Order: sequence, then structure tokens, then C-alpha cells
Amino acid sequence: MTWLLYGATGYTGRMVARRAVALGMRPVLAGRSAAKVVPLAAELGLEHRVFGLDEPGAVRRGLAGADSVAHCAGPFVRTALPMATACVETGTDYLDITGEIEVFESLHALGARAAKAGVTLLPGAGFDVVPTDCVAALLAARLPDATQLDLAFVTRGGASPGTVRTAVESAADGGRIRSGGEIRTVPFGSRQVRAAFPSGARTVVSVPWGDVSTAYHSTGIPDITTYTAVPAPALAATRVLRLGPLRGAVGGALGRLVRGPGERALNGSGCEVWGRARDAAGNSVSATLTGPNPYRMTVDSVLRIVGQLPDLPAGFQTPSRALGADFASTLDGVVVAVAALR
Repeated sequence: MTWLLYGATGYTGRMVARRAVALGMRPVLAGRSAAKVVPLAAELGLEHRVFGLDEPGAVRRGLAGADSVAHCAGPFVRTALPMATACVETGTDYLDITGEIEVFESLHALGARAAKAGVTLLPGAGFDVVPTDCVAALLAARLPDATQLDLAFVTRGGASPGTVRTAVESAADGGRIRSGGEIRTVPFGSRQVRAAFPSGARTVVSVPWGDVSTAYHSTGIPDITTYTAVPAPALAATRVLRLGPLRGAVGGALGRLVRGPGERALNGSGCEVWGRARDAAGNSVSATLTGPNPYRMTVDSVLRIVGQLPDLPAGFQTPSRALGADFASTLDGVVVAVAALR
């Protein structure tokens, strides 16, 4: 199988490329900058291709002969649809590592075309949203008539430049929840919940995480809110950024300043997920997940999924729909626990 790693020179892309080679895999490295792609390909002894995403014909030519693509070049709200559309047109299976609600929804809308073309579209194949999506599916299986779903996560170890840029821009657009099956805009941080993480209970606030889209497609639960721990100064900053055109400048500046977690942070930090589902009768069930650093989990997940893409169902997929609710628990260092029904 020939697979292409696009965005190979970004923070996460480099991690995926190096780990792939260590596992004996031979991806074709790709990106829009020859000055970055060529040296990395030479260092790792891999083939490379250079093309941008602005011209559809160039993207189709760049995908020629590839069975699948792991798309790691964000912000995905600008890059995912051009790449995914070209994949549908060229018969190339697609995964990415987005966490952006708008991206999931746009690729869901592309799903019928992809299914007709026999192409799998699987966005959110990393920390965004594999662990939370699998927790959501486990809860829905335990409580099939659930009407409300809360999902929360906390991470440690720092963020990559791309993550920072995306977080600033999306937070400045306000929050998102799923209510009555529809995605609705609410103030960022307007909801709070006490989440019982394995390391201890914490108060978390609502954020526009990808599961507002994907958990609905995975479970059919109509009311979904996603949460994380956000420092008070960060909450205040999102309100300021909504007032003007500063968010792009701030996101870009932070992205240039941030370098991403170093080896010590990657090895010494982890993540936790908590989820709770409720039904109309008042029954509830909760689950937790602990795992390694989110970037480590992303690399592990992407490389496991890319090898399975040819065998997955065509059309738009979420991780739990395509790979099963237990997929997250197969990743290195991940432990999942589902509590008894209450």
C-alpha cells in the first residue's frame, strides 16, 4: 500500500514520519514547501512530493498513485476540504487529525460522494477525537436511550504551534453545543460541570470540541456538550478577541512563538477523559480514560488507522463507527473504565 503523509514537516507530521520509519513503514512525505519537505525526506530516506492545496488539479496530481493520505496540515478549516475533495475524485482514502467542528460537518456533507466513489473519509484520527469519541460510543452502548452526553478532557505537556493557532481562532468564534440534534452557538465557557477524572474531580467549562459534531454521528445522542479546564485569563482573552480582527494576528504570533512539547514533556505528561450519559428517566452512566501525551496518542492512532483504511467502510466515518468503541483502549498506554449504571 502506498500512503502519503501531507503536512509532514509540521510538529505532528514530523512525529508521524519518524515513528512510521521506526516501525518499518515507508510513507511518501508531502507538503507545500520544498525547502522543508526535501531535507526531511532525504534524512529519513523516503520519497517526497511538493504541492499546495490552492489548485485542485495540483492536488489531484500530487495524490496520483496513492492509496491513502494522512492529512496533518492545519488549520484544517482551510485545508481539509480541498484535500478530501481531491481524495474523493482520485479514489484515495483519507484521514486527518482535526478537532474542528466545522471540518467534521463539511466532510460529513461530502460523505455521500465519498461512499459512491468507494472512498473512506475519517477525520479526527488523533487525540482529536479518538479517545472522546470512543468514550461516547461506550456510554451510548451502556445506555442506549441516552438523551444527554457530557464529555470532558484535560491534557498536560504543552501544545504545538498548529494547535495554538487553531485554539485561538476557534475559541474567538464562541462556544458550540449540540441541542435537540442541532449545533448551536453559545458563549465560550458558558457551561460548567464537575468532572470526575481519575486523578481527581475538577471543574471544567464548555468549549467547542469536535465531539459536538462526531459524538452525534457516532451515537445519535441529541444533546452534547464538551468541556475542558480553561484558566480564567484565557477565558477573558477569548472575549477580547471576539471584538475585532486581532484573533488572526494573535493566533499567528503565538503559533510562531510556540515550539511544541519537547521530548521530556512528551514522555512525562498525559491526558484524561471523563464522560457521562443520561437518559430521560434519570439513569446515568460514566466512563473515564487515561492515556499518554496527546501527541504520542495521535501518532500511535494515525499509524494504526492508516494501515486499516483500505478495509474500512466507505463514506464519512467517525473513529468509533469505523474501528469500534474499544479502539482507543488498544492504543499504547490507554486505560478505559466504564462505571456501573446508576
